[in-house]
Amino acid sequence: MEEYKNFVQRVGLVGITNILIAISGIILIPIITKNLPTADSGLWAIVNTTIALVPNIANLGLPYTMVRFLSSEKDKSKIKKSFYSMLAVVFVTSIVIFLIFIIFQNPIADKLFEGNINLLYIVAIISFFACINLMLISFFRTFHQIKRYSIFLILQTYIGVIISAYFTLTGQTIETVVLGLLVGYLVVFLMMGLMIVSYLGLPMAKFKNLKEELEFAIPTIPNNISSWAVDASDKYVITIFLGSAAVGYYFPSYALGSIILMFLSPFALLLPAILPKYFDEGNLNQVKIFLKYSMKYFLLFAIPAALGSSILSKPILLIMTTQEIATNGYLVTPFVCLGAIFMGIYGIINNILILEKKTKILGKIWIFVGVANLVFTMIAVPFIGIIGAALVTLICYLLAFIITAYHSKKYLELPFEYKSMIKIIIASIIMGIFVYIVNPSGIMNVLITVLLAVAIYFGILFLIKGVEKEEFNFFKKMISES
Repeated sequence: MEEYKNFVQRVGLVGITNILIAISGIILIPIITKNLPTADSGLWAIVNTTIALVPNIANLGLPYTMVRFLSSEKDKSKIKKSFYSMLAVVFVTSIVIFLIFIIFQNPIADKLFEGNINLLYIVAIISFFACINLMLISFFRTFHQIKRYSIFLILQTYIGVIISAYFTLTGQTIETVVLGLLVGYLVVFLMMGLMIVSYLGLPMAKFKNLKEELEFAIPTIPNNISSWAVDASDKYVITIFLGSAAVGYYFPSYALGSIILMFLSPFALLLPAILPKYFDEGNLNQVKIFLKYSMKYFLLFAIPAALGSSILSKPILLIMTTQEIATNGYLVTPFVCLGAIFMGIYGIINNILILEKKTKILGKIWIFVGVANLVFTMIAVPFIGIIGAALVTLICYLLAFIITAYHSKKYLELPFEYKSMIKIIIASIIMGIFVYIVNPSGIMNVLITVLLAVAIYFGILFLIKGVEKEEFNFFKKMISES
């Protein structure tokens, strides 16, 4: 019970962190869309999409490998050698990708950044630090230093958000606005680097275990790239076929739907660091408990949030963006919300295959799904526009979930509580009917409706015993002892 209490506390901390990060994106959307031309809003989305892509390639799956191989390691000397050897590899690959940006600057800039070479240079530099920072921040995740992990993640996000917002509001160019992101990465890089060096000492790489680590890590690269492709490559396709203005319509609606994934983030972060200990000890019952509760609590929040966001998509976008963007993009949100639920379920059950070190299966799944996404998006977008991209994303997330569930159940029972799921769906539908009937407009009406909807949802869930009394007592005890 003590382990589970600590787990829930960490989930809460990481959950708050991810809520703050999600809010930062929401804060920036109205600032960007209302103060920049729609085409520049699209460029902003492409910049962030590119920055998210590069670490998936350059880091070679090593941040996650660090968690799997070092989370239970106590020998400081071994930690030092292994960490610095992984970091050295990532440094080299990041430099290679940076040089690719520079060598092929003209075609990349023409296809993605409307020919803006200066913007490409800034993105290349940010991408380099994004790769290194991911390794550094994963160090704190690996050794359960969740408070530091959360602080650095928030700082990296909000320093960039605040500076970029200031530049936008003062009428600066898109290049200057993007420089705000670079400041956030640089500041946090220096802070994390100094802290890790003060703990481990000066870098000293030893590549003795690197072969084993890379054998585990490299099969996850297709997984990382393909999951990114499903999540973000649609913005590239839309840019190529419809132009950056269409991305300006697409990305606010997509961002609104993707907020659902913030409910997955605590579990995606903590489960890989916690489960290996019990799995290696043969304590499969404890593994099942963690997976079961993680699934239940993800769905407990994700299902009603997805339904509410889908119904309120247009009024929320009218508040956050412009009439033009809201009218052209609001139908994207429901597809993304439903896809995010399937992606969240996948993000929990894939831990079964990871514990079994079946990362090659995950790699094959995401190669298939990623290629399918790219092909069908290129077919759908020219015919049905941005709705086609959202529909393809939903289908691909559903495929990833189904195939992963099929393979995972061979090794461990899938962590679904079907009675709880039915009760969550019933409470969500009743809440959704209320929101649909009210059909609010304007920021105050939307806020009041959301608060009432939350009260209705949890009230119904309590009445139909969707959450057991023992769980309420556990949380009450946990809070009182914290």
